[in-house]
Amino acid sequence: MKITALAGGVGGAKLLIGLQSALPSEDLTAIVNTGDDSVIYGVHVSPDVDIVTYWLAGIADRARGWGIAGDTFDVVESIAALGGDSWFRLGDRDLATCLHRTERLRTGASLSVITDEIRTSLGVRTRVVPMSDEPVHTRIVSEDTVYEFQEWFVRERQQPRVTAVEFEGLDDAKPAPGVLDLISDADVVVLCPSNPVVSIGPILALPEVREKLREHPRVVAVSPIVQGAPVKGPADKLLAASGTEVTASGVAGLYADFCDIFVMDERDAAEAEKVEGMGMSALVVDTLMTDPAASERLAHSVIGVA
Repeated sequence: MKITALAGGVGGAKLLIGLQSALPSEDLTAIVNTGDDSVIYGVHVSPDVDIVTYWLAGIADRARGWGIAGDTFDVVESIAALGGDSWFRLGDRDLATCLHRTERLRTGASLSVITDEIRTSLGVRTRVVPMSDEPVHTRIVSEDTVYEFQEWFVRERQQPRVTAVEFEGLDDAKPAPGVLDLISDADVVVLCPSNPVVSIGPILALPEVREKLREHPRVVAVSPIVQGAPVKGPADKLLAASGTEVTASGVAGLYADFCDIFVMDERDAAEAEKVEGMGMSALVVDTLMTDPAASERLAHSVIGVA
């Protein structure tokens, strides 16, 4: 069974390690959000791509959810000692990844080629593909202020009230080479339990992606919302700003035009009938991925229903 997964952030990474354990290496591909990308400390940072890659490589800092386990922060601390901004905690080994990416981009390599080089060098079996080679920037609008996503998420600690979310650059962006075929040719497409607004949303907003999903006979989405709250991250604030109910069924409504099976947590079983009323089948299981074994159990549930 060939699976193409749309992913971003820790929720996506956790399901991907389960899927990677359950499938042959050539049968899993992750298409990853790049709307969070930013230039920080003069280097191109791809947070979602790197989170996914590090988790799949088995080197992620699981406690933080981001970065590399055991990394040092000498560079950032030295920047702070010099009086510079150091609100983005980029570890030294993580910085090396970003330096390599930046230099390769400067010499003309595409983001998708560089991403493949990095995952190969780290021994990742799963193919990791950025959603686009063109820049798309997620902007958080709060009253009269517009923040880059990392500014709002990290520097401002998600405190400014969100009034809108915008994706700058979409008019000039297209899916990375192979993305549309990876969706069409997959036996199953899985939407990971990633933030529906800023991790999955930018991928769906690219030209033809949503149309390809509507045409696909087997699309499975996993809810990132359990009992009215995100398992991790600010999805509740972003969903509310977009006028979406912060519930499993609220997320299901965002995907209803193309999703065939919606996987939701057993704690939200009462919402299954509402989900099925939208034209999807509902699978109710334990979706909390507290360790790799739980990730693999959820992955097998997804594969089984598909």
